[in-house]
Amino acid sequence: MNLFLQIEKGIFIGAMVLYLISMVLYLTYFAVKLEKPAKIANLTTVAAFLFHTAALVVRGIGAGRLPLTNQYEFATSFAWGICLCYLIFLWNYKFQALGAFVTPVIFLIIGYAAMQSKEVHELMPALKSNWLAVHVMTAIIAYGSFGVAFAVSLMFLIKARAASQVFWEKNVPSERKLDSISYRAVCLGFLFLTLVLITGAIWAEAAWGSYWSWDPKETWALITWIIYAIYLHLRISHGWKGKKAAAFAVIGFICVVFTYIGVNTLLPGIHSYA
Repeated sequence: MNLFLQIEKGIFIGAMVLYLISMVLYLTYFAVKLEKPAKIANLTTVAAFLFHTAALVVRGIGAGRLPLTNQYEFATSFAWGICLCYLIFLWNYKFQALGAFVTPVIFLIIGYAAMQSKEVHELMPALKSNWLAVHVMTAIIAYGSFGVAFAVSLMFLIKARAASQVFWEKNVPSERKLDSISYRAVCLGFLFLTLVLITGAIWAEAAWGSYWSWDPKETWALITWIIYAIYLHLRISHGWKGKKAAAFAVIGFICVVFTYIGVNTLLPGIHSYA
């Protein structure tokens, strides 16, 4: 095995362990209702993200290309994107309770990545394109943003039932604030998902001579886009907020996960490599 890929394997395992520690610490924060575990978890999550970034960089060097072309690489990049978006929102809004909802999602996705084949194969001709980086990186940002919106929306739905608990009132933003954060995350994700569809269509025309082939992943990506478009339309035109909007954001992310994992497992097509 390539030396770089051996190093990447060790760093990847280190990132997984750190994500696990972060998740446990954030959940402990909720269980014991003390702030110290959350502060440690914040630092651990940053460390996990740095390890994760290093693993992707080392794999890219070892593979001699961007690490974005198979199920393992995209899954680990998916988890990386969620962590990146989480850290950005944590920095901007400074409520660490969000980590208890985001880190389990990250850990499950990176765990899924760990179960995939890590072998490096020669790129198929269709993937040897400059559109690869643009298309996949926009997907990572889109999915990462939707992952944060999912976590915030779950917090909203739980807070609505736990409003009388002092801990939730003190450490979790108001329902109005949570609704606003989820909306902003969805807007960011929708923008990048739109770019995913556009760049994918341009790339497909260059690679296969057709802008759209109704491949299962293309179809489900479009379905996901439509779901979030409906969310934004109902919110802007009909004032949908609160529980309805939160539930819609949760459903949208379930479609995101199915678009990636479910389609690859149940509906193989020309996108089955990732």
